[in-house]
Amino acid sequence: MNLNFSPAALARIVPFLAFMLLLGLRGALGDAGLASLDPRWVYGLSVAVVGGLLAWYWRGYGELARQNLPTASETLLSIGLGLAVFALWIRLDAPWMMLGEATATFHPVDANGELLWPLIIVRWVGAALLVPVMEELFWRSFLMRWVQAPQFETVDPRRVGLRAIAISTFLFMLAHTLWLGAIIAGLAYAWLYRRTGKLWTAVIAHAVTNGALGIWVVQTGQWQFW
Repeated sequence: MNLNFSPAALARIVPFLAFMLLLGLRGALGDAGLASLDPRWVYGLSVAVVGGLLAWYWRGYGELARQNLPTASETLLSIGLGLAVFALWIRLDAPWMMLGEATATFHPVDANGELLWPLIIVRWVGAALLVPVMEELFWRSFLMRWVQAPQFETVDPRRVGLRAIAISTFLFMLAHTLWLGAIIAGLAYAWLYRRTGKLWTAVIAHAVTNGALGIWVVQTGQWQFW
């Protein structure tokens, strides 16, 4: 298999890779227990770095151009599916539905249990606005279509086969602790992209899921979901 990725592929891989590396750094700093460094703020660095990379490559994301915006009905479908994934995600947390434990947990509270709103805002903005764009560009726009054919830019998402959907969803699952929830989410976002041919539908659904999850986590204090 040819792994000499095109500039279009790198534009979708590099922001995702940067995010994963910074996620690993956050986990490593937490494990090291360095009192002088708060690993939670590494997420803010992730937002800045990945946001900058997405802005740098933005003109190369043709599927996110204005002419590819979803219709009103497609937008409503995306919102509804995103809310449905959220409703399932918070219920699919039994021990057997989990792949180990999260390596970089995020508890935005101080020693007195008070909420740290700057941390919460940074986390929510990253999860609801940045991650959906970055991940959908990688998992669906690139990987799912690349599995279908290495010249992924030529692949119509509406023609992607079950093999490509299954493989990309399986790998998406491995990147999440809640494996069953990740499978459902991955399949839902892939279905939207394949059904409409518009990546924005998957981005919107993903953003709604993450945005609703963030609000629910702050309201309930169920930080393990963050």
